[in-house]
Amino acid sequence: MTTLQEDVLPATRRALLHRIAVAQAEGRTPSLVAAVVRGGQTVWNGARTSVDGHGPDENVQYRIGSITKTFTAVLVLRLRDEGVLDLGDPLEKHLPGTGAGEVTIAELLAHTSGLAAESPGPWWERTPGSLRPELADVLGEQPFRHPVGRRHHYSNPGFTLLGALVEEVRGAPWEEVLRREVLEPLGLHRTSGKPQAPHAGGWAVHPWAHVMMPEPAEDLGRMAPAGQLWSTTGDLARFAVFLAQGDDRVLSAESVREMRTPAAPPETEELAAGSAYGLGMQLMHRDGRMLVGHSGSLPGFLAGLVIGVEDDVAAVVLTNCTSGPSAFTVAADLVQIVAEAEPRIPEPWRPMTEVDSAVLELVGQWYWGTQGFGLRLLVGGEVALDPLSGVGRRSHFRANGDGTWTGLDGYYAGELLRAVRHPDGSVSHLDLGSFVFTRQPYDEGAPVPGGVDPEGWRGIQ
Repeated sequence: MTTLQEDVLPATRRALLHRIAVAQAEGRTPSLVAAVVRGGQTVWNGARTSVDGHGPDENVQYRIGSITKTFTAVLVLRLRDEGVLDLGDPLEKHLPGTGAGEVTIAELLAHTSGLAAESPGPWWERTPGSLRPELADVLGEQPFRHPVGRRHHYSNPGFTLLGALVEEVRGAPWEEVLRREVLEPLGLHRTSGKPQAPHAGGWAVHPWAHVMMPEPAEDLGRMAPAGQLWSTTGDLARFAVFLAQGDDRVLSAESVREMRTPAAPPETEELAAGSAYGLGMQLMHRDGRMLVGHSGSLPGFLAGLVIGVEDDVAAVVLTNCTSGPSAFTVAADLVQIVAEAEPRIPEPWRPMTEVDSAVLELVGQWYWGTQGFGLRLLVGGEVALDPLSGVGRRSHFRANGDGTWTGLDGYYAGELLRAVRHPDGSVSHLDLGSFVFTRQPYDEGAPVPGGVDPEGWRGIQ
C-alpha cells in the first residue's frame, strides 16, 4: 500500500507509514492517501485503505474542499500583479451591485470582510448549487456578521465573491480561467471541478458504530471558488512546490511569499494556538516550526496541504470521510517527521563574487541610543539589522539601488534605511525611519535628537 522512494531513509519511511496507518485506523476513514515533497520533488507516497488489495495511489482524485480557496487566491493575485486591480480596491470598483461592495479585495482574501461564514438557506455543501444561482442567493439579505475589517471571520461567501470577481474581469467562467492560468501551466492535469476516474467516493462513518453510508457529491454552482475542486496527492504535491517557490508562469516567488504572510488579526483562541491567516492561506506556528497551507472539508472528504518552507518539506493528506482524522494535523506531522529525521542540508557557504565598498563600510556595530545592533550584509545585497543582546527589533532590508534600503519584515517593514555622510564622504550615522543609529552610544559627533550631555559619560559622584 505504500510506494517507497529511495530519497527517504528506511527509518523515515517506516515513521511516515506508521503515522498514516494510525490516522486511518483511529480516524476510521475508508481510505487515506498521502505524499511528502522535499527539494521540489515527491519523495514518498503512502496509502491505507479498508479494502483488501486495493490502495489508492497518487493519481486517485479526492475532493479537496477549501484548499480550492488557495487556487482562487492565486487567480486574484495574478490580476493584482498584472495591474488590473489593487488589493486595496473596494469590490464595487470591479464587481458592482453585490450588496457587499464596500469590502476590499484584500479583506475578502484574508477573511476580514465581516461577511457570514456560510450561505443562507439549506446546508450548501449537501444541496445543489442550482438553489443559489445568483450572488444574491449566496449572500442573502443580511450578508454581514461583523464590522468590515475588524476581525478574522472565515467566510465561504467571501471567496464566492472573489470567484465572481475573476469571472467579471476575465470574461470567462472561474474554472475555465483556473485551468488556463494555473492548472495547465503547473501540470495539474488531475485537478478538476467535477470528479474524473479514478476517484474516491465520499462516506459518512457512524460515530457510534463501525458502519457507513455514502455522501452526496453536489455541484456547488456559484460557490465553486470556495470549495469545488477534486485533486490528487500527485497534483497537490506539485501545487505545494509552487506555493513554496513560485513560478513566473503563474505567480512570482515574491507574490506567493505575500500569500504566506499574516494578513488578518487572529482571534484569541487562534493566537493561543499559534495560528493566523494570510491571503488565501492558513499559517501555524507549531513546535518552533512555521507551517503554511490550507485544510479542506466537504461531506465525505477531508484534506490537508502543509508546507514547512524553512525545512523545504511539504505534505498532502486526503481522506474520504466526513469526520475523522484531521488531515491538516496529519500532514503537519509528516512534515515534522521528515524535517526532524532528515534535517535540511544547507548549501555550501560561498563568498560573494563582488561587493560595493560603500556598503561594506556600513556593516558592523551600531547603537540606537544605548542599545547595540549589528548590521550584516547578506548574499543578494540585502542587509540585516539584529540586536546584539538577542532582544529587540530586528529586520531585513532590500537594497533600492540608490544607496537606501527598505525594510521587509518586523518593526521596520516598509521603513527606509539610509546612510548619512559628512561632506568629506565619511559616514556620520544611519537614519532609519527618523531614528539615528551611531557607531558609539550617543555619539557626540552625530546629530542625536535632543543632543548629548556635554559632560559625557560618568559614574556616580
